Amino acid sequence: MNKQHLTWTQIEDLAIRLADRLPNDYDVMLVITRGGMVPACIVSERLNLRNILVAAVMFYTAQERTLAKPIFLQFPADPLLTNRRVLIVDDVWDSGRTIMAVRERVIDAGGYPETAVLHYKPAHNAYVNTHPNYFVDETDAWIVYPWDVGEASLPTGVLGSLSEA
Repeated sequence: MNKQHLTWTQIEDLAIRLADRLPNDYDVMLVITRGGMVPACIVSERLNLRNILVAAVMFYTAQERTLAKPIFLQFPADPLLTNRRVLIVDDVWDSGRTIMAVRERVIDAGGYPETAVLHYKPAHNAYVNTHPNYFVDETDAWIVYPWDVGEASLPTGVLGSLSEA
C-alpha cells in the first residue's frame, strides 16, 4: 500500500491553495468532523468566513464495519442552511460517501452546497460523474494526516528523547 505521510506545513500549504481556489461568497461553512476541522480552520481564516457549522457522520460502528446508511451524530438545523450557499469541507474524498451524504442533507434543507477537500481519490470514487467541486491534489495513496495519531509516527529519535525527559 502506498502511504503518504503529510506534515503540518504541507497541510497548511494545501489548505491555503484550496482556499485560494474558492469563491469568497459562501454564507456558511459546514465542516465534516473530524478530518475536515483543520483544513476548514485554515480555509475559514483565509476567506474570513466566520459562520461555521459542524456535521458529524459515522459509517462505521464497533459492531458493523460499513453501514448502509450514515448515522448523523450531529447536524445543523435546517433553518441554518435554507437558502444559503454552503461550503462543505473535509480532508479527503475517498469513496465520497460521507461528503455526499452531507451534501444531500444540505440540499434537503434547501441549501446550495459546494464541496471542497484537500485530496480527491478518483479511483475510489463511488459516484459516477460526481467529484468534489474543489480539491488540491488527486491521488490514490493512503494519506496519513498529522492528526491521524494512530497512524502517524514520530520521527526517529523523538521517542528516545521523550523517554529521557
